[in-house]
Amino acid sequence: MILVKNYTGLNGVVVTSNLFGDIISDESSIIPGRIGLLPSASLSGVPDVKDKCNGIYEPIHGSAPDNSGNGTVNPIGTILPVAMLQPYSLNLPEEAKAVEEAVHVALDGGLRTKDLGGNATTEVVGDAVVEELKKILKAQGGVV
Repeated sequence: MILVKNYTGLNGVVVTSNLFGDIISDESSIIPGRIGLLPSASLSGVPDVKDKCNGIYEPIHGSAPDNSGNGTVNPIGTILPVAMLQPYSLNLPEEAKAVEEAVHVALDGGLRTKDLGGNATTEVVGDAVVEELKKILKAQGGVV
């Protein structure tokens, strides 16, 4: 109930069963206002910075097959699970931060798909995130 009543009071990992996790992740879409923005992870254990944790990473909205190929799907919910995968399963926390930052920069630049009130296509938003990620990684001296 904390998530519904006071979502700003919750910041972290929620450990629960898959069924209840699906319900919570759908409810959490109230935070950004759209279900298409949020990532989700089903992990094999508790995340630990010392050990990798296997998991399934996905957007909470599912595959949205009805929207396939029309260029209107918001790619952010598909990009952000990569940022979850990196620290938990690949032990790459800095790369995860870079992905999250690239998403923030692209959104802060005003790019919006239809679900967010804009007219940018899936490809345009996705490409903008990739370009921002390249800039961030290059500035950090990483591989681009």
